[in-house]
Amino acid sequence: MLVVGATFPREMADLRRAHPELSFLVPGIGSQGGDLDATLSAGLDARGAGLLISSSRGIIYAGGGAAESIREAAAELHTAINRRRADGQRVHRSA
Repeated sequence: MLVVGATFPREMADLRRAHPELSFLVPGIGSQGGDLDATLSAGLDARGAGLLISSSRGIIYAGGGAAESIREAAAELHTAINRRRADGQRVHRSA
């Protein structure tokens, strides 16, 4: 596993090409400025997987740390990741 910051999508794409079989731990989505779409475009492997995305601050401080806000933030990120993965798989299959 490699640790690759979400704020470096170009480097992530280079690393994905060099290491298509490795998983990446990806900190930096959300509060640190990493872009989810750029991260997924650069880092997903051929199976539409291979990323362990961390958005700690963006989740634990959502809504001032209120439990319901934290749940919602985590669910929204989960949904966004899976929607983008599914979109990428449809594009990949039709190409």
